[in-house]
Amino acid sequence: MTENQTIAEDRQLTEAVAIANIPTLLMVLVQLTGERKWLSDPYRPTRARGLSDNDDGGLPESIQSEIRDAALEAILSWRSGRPVALPEPPADLLVEMLACAMGEPVGREYGPMIAAQLGVRPVDADASGPVPVPEGFHVVVIGAGASGLCAGHSLKQAGIPFTIIEKQETVGGVWLENRYPGAGVDTPNHLYSFSFAPYDWKMYFCLRDELHGYMEHVADTFDLRSSIRFQTQVVSATFDGDAQDWAVVVRNRDGSAETLRANVVISGVGIFNPLKMPDIPGLDTFEGPSFHTNRWPADVDLHDKKVAMIGNGASAMQTGPEIQPIVENLTIFQRSQHWAAPFEQFRKPVPDSIRLLFNEVPLYRMWYRMRLGWLFNDRLHPALQKDPTWEHPERSLNSINDGHRAYFARYIEQEIGDRPELLAKVMPTYPPYGKRMLMDNGWFRMLTKDNVELVTESVTEIGPHSVTTADGTTHEADVLVLATGFDVLRFLTSYDVIGKSGRSLREAWEDDDARAYLGTVIPDFPNFFCMYGPNTQPGHGGSLIFVLEMQIRLIMDLLRKMAADNLATVEIRKDVHDEYNAAVDKAHESMVWTHPGMSTYYRNDRGRIVVNFPYRNVDLFERTERANLDEFILEPRRDRVGATAAE
Repeated sequence: MTENQTIAEDRQLTEAVAIANIPTLLMVLVQLTGERKWLSDPYRPTRARGLSDNDDGGLPESIQSEIRDAALEAILSWRSGRPVALPEPPADLLVEMLACAMGEPVGREYGPMIAAQLGVRPVDADASGPVPVPEGFHVVVIGAGASGLCAGHSLKQAGIPFTIIEKQETVGGVWLENRYPGAGVDTPNHLYSFSFAPYDWKMYFCLRDELHGYMEHVADTFDLRSSIRFQTQVVSATFDGDAQDWAVVVRNRDGSAETLRANVVISGVGIFNPLKMPDIPGLDTFEGPSFHTNRWPADVDLHDKKVAMIGNGASAMQTGPEIQPIVENLTIFQRSQHWAAPFEQFRKPVPDSIRLLFNEVPLYRMWYRMRLGWLFNDRLHPALQKDPTWEHPERSLNSINDGHRAYFARYIEQEIGDRPELLAKVMPTYPPYGKRMLMDNGWFRMLTKDNVELVTESVTEIGPHSVTTADGTTHEADVLVLATGFDVLRFLTSYDVIGKSGRSLREAWEDDDARAYLGTVIPDFPNFFCMYGPNTQPGHGGSLIFVLEMQIRLIMDLLRKMAADNLATVEIRKDVHDEYNAAVDKAHESMVWTHPGMSTYYRNDRGRIVVNFPYRNVDLFERTERANLDEFILEPRRDRVGATAAE
């Protein structure tokens, strides 16, 4: 770097620190200087309201200026060669630092997790070089979305031969397929990203194109494409007990069938597939454009059209405000109300100087991400627990949850304005977080527009140019948009899986009652690992990416131990699996998702929560750190040539 480039970057860093997040700067200061005074008054930030970044830390201007000046001096000194004073803070100090940054208590049990997330120690603490798998050992990974890329990265780092099977023409999964207007992430993308693959994000909450670009970036950066077979569809995976491996039948792009042999199968197909289509009489008679949001046509023209949209969940909330300004009218058919949080950073770009700060000062990037991890994750967990002594169970769960209700209700009232009839339609009657909490990108304001109508009567029939509701009203429509989501309760429906006993996974799960130990392994299915499996979604908020990284480190630990002990297969014991799932169900009984009087896609017809993880993220971190082989049925390798590679 030339002297002029250094001067220019220092000037940009000066601009960045002048607007940077104060709580994050404080943590950078502590590590760069080793001075703990920055963790005490008068520098301690106050607790943020809602999901705010709390950029000023709630501190007076004079204190902010002092922090910024000290941080700039420390950063420039570090760039000039001064070493980091505290490169590896002990766990207790890390807890103290995060508590200071958030302005609230943080439990001591979070120390190891904070250290891993900050890179003080590896996320996969036991990883140490290549795994010496036997000759011919091969892993088949199904899907090249976030799960498949995460698995591929770990396998490649360990030197384990693998092939990823992907039905589409490139990587990305749901972020390749979903192209509807306004599609984007509702978790901050600095958090919704792999710990091993930081990125120069242009926005704080990116839209679909940038996020899909990130997935492409990960595939290219870690040279994963060479191990992916694109436009190849998995038809079935059948365990072969005699061969101690899996027969994976695929359909190639030319239509031909092929059987691959795999010692291990990792399923990364996710849950947002297949589509959930409404069962409405006359749906097939509609004569105008009619499509699910997941299949949004690139050439559809909505200008000056009468658009009917069935559904008001996450995809509808993103789509509606995007198309409302160009349509003649937009009629939305609502099944139930949703809580939505203020979205202060919606469409907010990351300033160029802050992007430089993220890229050039890793401590700032990692502490910013760590704060997001607390803000959007376990911080909320206590608010989702039922208090049996609470006086108002009809509206909330406990005093904390009731405070959240008041906050979100005030926000909706402010957005709706003087429209009491509309407010009555949109205000939820169930406790906050009973369903997926949405992020408001202008949805409530959109509902007040003259060309928007919100219909709460159920849809009974669809005609060639209309939608009819239970009250007999007919609503004209030129275009029909189905924002009806996905069949998320039926995990792994895109291919057949046959276990050791000859029974299918569909049978084992009784169709929509999927269960797995830590959402990852299932009795009777040796060496079959399910990423983003049952009861893994962090329903109290946060990043699915974290869950995937925790699952893959458990899988990798099992693969290391299999290699070390010359094991052919590992299969979770049924009693361990059943005991774990009984505990999961019991935990859910005390949580918001089993609250009466509401429906949610988290719960099946039996009333069981199938999708969400009931515990804290730190609990998942602890339970996936190392595999306990005592919990598994182990089968040694027989004296035979290893399974053939899947190439």
